[in-house]
Amino acid sequence: MLYFNQTGWVAIFTGTETETGRTVDVEAWEQNTGAALVVDPQRGVMRPVSDYPDFSHLERADQVVAALPGGGWRVYWKDEGPGGTPLTEEVLAWLITAKGRAAAITIQPDGHVNDAMSADQFLAPGENVPATEQEASP
Repeated sequence: MLYFNQTGWVAIFTGTETETGRTVDVEAWEQNTGAALVVDPQRGVMRPVSDYPDFSHLERADQVVAALPGGGWRVYWKDEGPGGTPLTEEVLAWLITAKGRAAAITIQPDGHVNDAMSADQFLAPGENVPATEQEASP
């Protein structure tokens, strides 16, 4: 899974009896201690992740520095369509990270935006679905 935010880090929490596990963006760093800070929506303040009993660890997130149009590219999955059928979606945009990586973003008919990291293949503009899959499609 891809995480994107401005600091380049997310905090992973395992959950408690009253709260499910979650991933929370690190918003800043405490100047004196260097602790990662996250927003506490109940208190309306930023708190160090170490204040939470279910804090597990930090994971790197990508920092987006640019976005480019999809440019006619499509992504292809062999078995992600209805009933395990092939699925092809257009790339809405390419997110360019601070490390120079391009991440394809697609949009589903219901409006949900997803990354295409799990795609089986990227199809350049004008490129067809693999021939073996075309023959299997109705």
